[in-house]
Amino acid sequence: MKRLIVTAVAGVATAFSAVSAPAATAAPATITWGPCQDPSLVAAGAQCGMLQVPMDYRRPAGKQLRIAVSRIRHKVPESAFQGVMLTVSGGPGLPGLALATLGTLVPGHVGDAYDWIGFDPRGVATSEPALSCDPGYMDFDRPSYVPVTPQLERTWLDRVRGYARACGAHNDPDLLANMKTTDEVADLERIRAALGVTEMSFYGYSYGTYVEEVYATLHPDRVRRMVLDSSVHPRDVYYRLNLSQDSGYDRNLNAFFGWVAAHDDVYHLGSTQAAVKNVYDRQLVKLAREPAAGAVGPDEWTDIFQLAAYRQLHWTLVADAFAGWVNHHDGATLKTLFVQIGGRGNDNAYAAYLAVECTDTQSPTNWQKWRADTWRAFAEAPYFAWQNTWINAPCAFWPAPAGRPVNIGSHRLDSMLLVDETLDPATPFEGSLETRTRFPAAELLAVPGGLNHANTLMGGNACVDGKIAEYLSGGTLPARKSGNRSDLECPPLPLPVPPSSR
Repeated sequence: MKRLIVTAVAGVATAFSAVSAPAATAAPATITWGPCQDPSLVAAGAQCGMLQVPMDYRRPAGKQLRIAVSRIRHKVPESAFQGVMLTVSGGPGLPGLALATLGTLVPGHVGDAYDWIGFDPRGVATSEPALSCDPGYMDFDRPSYVPVTPQLERTWLDRVRGYARACGAHNDPDLLANMKTTDEVADLERIRAALGVTEMSFYGYSYGTYVEEVYATLHPDRVRRMVLDSSVHPRDVYYRLNLSQDSGYDRNLNAFFGWVAAHDDVYHLGSTQAAVKNVYDRQLVKLAREPAAGAVGPDEWTDIFQLAAYRQLHWTLVADAFAGWVNHHDGATLKTLFVQIGGRGNDNAYAAYLAVECTDTQSPTNWQKWRADTWRAFAEAPYFAWQNTWINAPCAFWPAPAGRPVNIGSHRLDSMLLVDETLDPATPFEGSLETRTRFPAAELLAVPGGLNHANTLMGGNACVDGKIAEYLSGGTLPARKSGNRSDLECPPLPLPVPPSSR
């Protein structure tokens, strides 16, 4: 699940009311394929086009929107063709057009046997119209996340209320009312029909796994194969899920501190985890008084370091920026990093993120509950608890009505591969275990001790990627094990080595 990173309800399942997919009675539209603009798609020889779909599937002849779609055709003889592989991006709110290139990353050229499809979800990026509420909202030097005074809390409440109000004022209310996961699933059915196929395979990351869970529940007969990397807990969308993330982010940041300490000869920030943590804490105080480069205060600092909490892949990047600031007062690098990850000047991803999360399910509307729950989380997760809350708090004031989630699960699904690292902070491992229980045909590939979120094909774990290739090639998986556990395991990646230590 996405927080600010653009590179994060009912207690039992039976409390969820199942909902049907929106009706789609109009004749399926077609996609006129042409050249792509994205350099990675151009280099891969992709085709791009737009697909018209109803804004509201209950009114198929009413307002329309356009979904941007990409395709990279299979490179094998027709006799070896494995069909369509539709990729599903995370967030919610992240673009997915370039995900069509994932096929080139599957080991052994297994991806060559599929047509890989990417798309920007409704309201996102190059799909039309694209949501935007307040492009300056993620600007530099925002108020401190942790509301240590009543004034700070009021300031943040005014900010989140204002953002929700701006979303209602600056976007089509019919689009805001139809940004639910079930709407995206209906869009996927339109993509399938436009491609002229009766079934598809799927590859999704993070929130994209929830889209797959809903699709597999509503259309199990349309699924050939499915890979779900870092599964969203089917019962916890989204308020409980967001609370459950806080401790994982803090845990992984502390693991990063320990790694930095182990390389004190490179970073010179302390030789113990406690010492590095102390340096970090001192910077939060210092930046509250005087932002780095006049721009990076404690909030922006926290957002930058969330990169390290998400993936070990980012540890050397973040550690270099950390050491550069502490040892050389290099605020320019911090400022550049925040611009790259924070959505400054373009809030489309954040607006779409909220539009989905705030309407898929009803978040609490009583601010006192948010406050009490966050202070409890803060006791265990002081770095990210309030950051996470303020990111999601516009849902308490959202201008569009919320629906009720699908009761996830199906005995009719034939095939599903779940992949997750057991210390994934953004979609805790319990979500993959729960998803496995709801789909008897699903098998779970776990990475015990792995700290990363959404790490397949791009993370470099040859064991994991090799097992995914085996599944995509033949569709078979080992016999499922009994009990609430994983069925397969791969070792985690080794810890990164700083460039100057190699």
